[in-house]
Amino acid sequence: MTLSNTKIFPVLLFLMALPMTAQTISSKLVDAKTQKGIPYATIQYGEHKGVITNDEGRFSFSLDETATPDSIYISSMGYSKKGFTLAQLQDSVVLLQPKAIELSGVYVFDKELSVDDIIEKMVERVPQNVNKAPVKQRFFLRQSEFPTIDKVDFGFEKSSIAELNKELMDSIALSIPRNGHHFTESLGDLYKNNGTYKLDIIKAADLYDKNQVGSFEELGERMQTIFTRNIKPDSYLKIKSGIFSQKVQVDSILSDMEKEQAKEAEELTQNLEKKKSGLVDSQRSAFKELLNELYYNEDSKLDLISKTRKYEFTLAGYAEIEDAGVYVIDFEPKRSSAEFKGRLYINIEDFAIMRLDVQNTERLRNFRLLGITYREVLYKGTMRFAQLPNGKYDLRFMDFTFGRYFAVDRPLKVIEKNKHVKGRRKQNELSLNIDFRMSPTQKWELVVFDQAVVPEAQFTNFTEDKTARATYMPTYDPEFWQGHTIMEPNQAIREFTVGKE
Repeated sequence: MTLSNTKIFPVLLFLMALPMTAQTISSKLVDAKTQKGIPYATIQYGEHKGVITNDEGRFSFSLDETATPDSIYISSMGYSKKGFTLAQLQDSVVLLQPKAIELSGVYVFDKELSVDDIIEKMVERVPQNVNKAPVKQRFFLRQSEFPTIDKVDFGFEKSSIAELNKELMDSIALSIPRNGHHFTESLGDLYKNNGTYKLDIIKAADLYDKNQVGSFEELGERMQTIFTRNIKPDSYLKIKSGIFSQKVQVDSILSDMEKEQAKEAEELTQNLEKKKSGLVDSQRSAFKELLNELYYNEDSKLDLISKTRKYEFTLAGYAEIEDAGVYVIDFEPKRSSAEFKGRLYINIEDFAIMRLDVQNTERLRNFRLLGITYREVLYKGTMRFAQLPNGKYDLRFMDFTFGRYFAVDRPLKVIEKNKHVKGRRKQNELSLNIDFRMSPTQKWELVVFDQAVVPEAQFTNFTEDKTARATYMPTYDPEFWQGHTIMEPNQAIREFTVGKE
């Protein structure tokens, strides 16, 4: 049996079109000896184009018919740089052989510099090495929030309102989720110009539990109903917490409630528009918060550059990053006033920082007053920088985690009083001893795939599209990013689900 020409022709067209479609490469980079994933390795598939493996060693990227490289290069500290063909990267696992990094005796210098000389030259050349020109960067940003609640105890003592009883307060405490997860992923172009940011969002995803938000709204409505049913409008509330006391007129509270209800009704009609414009603004704020922590910014908590005298620097040896020789320098606090330790990788030729690993050794803030505690307990991250065609360096990758601790441990008493009531003015009373402890953690992972210096006019004339929206996901969808180059999700994201809504 033979096929007619009319049937063969469409099949040939289909087969001819296959090589022209976008190709997605997905794999996992693994240490050949330990069989463990290699995190944050660089996969270079074009000039100024690449991707970083995630914390499990996974990576993926997409190529179209106009950008198919002959070789793709993989490099990571502690491993030999190696080229692969596309066919080799189609395997589910790519093995990389570790190499013994000789930390001394590798480079020959006309004049041997002391570690203090290297640090001095690095600081001196920061203005020359750090890029300040307008730049356009194709990025992928993942924000992970973990608002862990360690303890919720209202310490119920007494209440004259039957509905505000111990059972209700305990149920409220139990209804508050102890471990929340919120992941936001966005792909787009970032336009930077001397601390000013503009965003062009291509695609974004929002993973969280809407049910938790709804349960809090229902709880608020329930408490509001109890309040309005039991408190007289012409009363006032005396609120005491510790040594502090204040009066609040009930009429004003009820008035505020009515205004809030009217506001919510108005916001409901504008909800769609707000969602459309909110993504770009929130992402810009995230970039500002994250990039402010770059080592050379004045607003950064990291004082390594501005206060080098507070740190002890030790030359650990030498290594290579992206074919460039680097000094490997460890730093730690010289005195108790310093707060960080870590490792610097400084370019031997121009003294630019190409990589910085840092972690706090002390709490960055430790505030405690009248039963309220606030601490900044974790500051940990990695920054990597790549050289642009103009010879300056800009951010290529950043993995940053910031952890806080917040606690309230103090009594709270709410007393209703009414001057129009004969006899004792006290009408109702609620007494609590609140013990609330929370440890929120935020993590940012930023990858810059390719970047280019642009004319200032291009930055000035670019107008943000405020209609960009994030797609809500109650369960992670691996097909969502199909055809786009991103940082691979880790196990927590791949397994994220809130079940049935």
